[in-house]
Amino acid sequence: MQFPWVSQLASLLDRAPTVGQLLDLCEENYWQLMAMAPGLRRQQGLLKSSRPGQMDLYLEVLEQTPYTTVVHLTYYFSHHRGQVPDPDAVLRLYHDAAQVEVMNLRQSALPLNAGYQHPSLRNRWKVQLFLSKWLAFCAHQGHRFDRSSELLTEMQG
Repeated sequence: MQFPWVSQLASLLDRAPTVGQLLDLCEENYWQLMAMAPGLRRQQGLLKSSRPGQMDLYLEVLEQTPYTTVVHLTYYFSHHRGQVPDPDAVLRLYHDAAQVEVMNLRQSALPLNAGYQHPSLRNRWKVQLFLSKWLAFCAHQGHRFDRSSELLTEMQG
């Protein structure tokens, strides 16, 4: 089955972005994530979003400061080695600038990181595009982190 956005994504990955386009995409990703987690600035711990017939999505707040929030966003797949996170992202949200910085991204869907890559404009563009598509997919599935989300750290403690 071919997804219609796959050909669009290929052309976006190949183009040379401008700094302005990258900043626009970082802002779009910020607002997508804030729509999924409207109370993020007040959240702590590990949250789980469950949707019928979909994989659970996990959001862990790693750090809160007055102007930034660092989160870990992932799915966990069952594997013979145990639970495997994929995609697996650590993101820093800049609330004053409405921007998302991808601090770390591991995933196996697209060939974004073949070993070390210099954090060039083109590589940052690819990573932000992947994040944009992933967040849109999660939102389309109805994932949301709010008061009704399961707070896993309370259950474990």
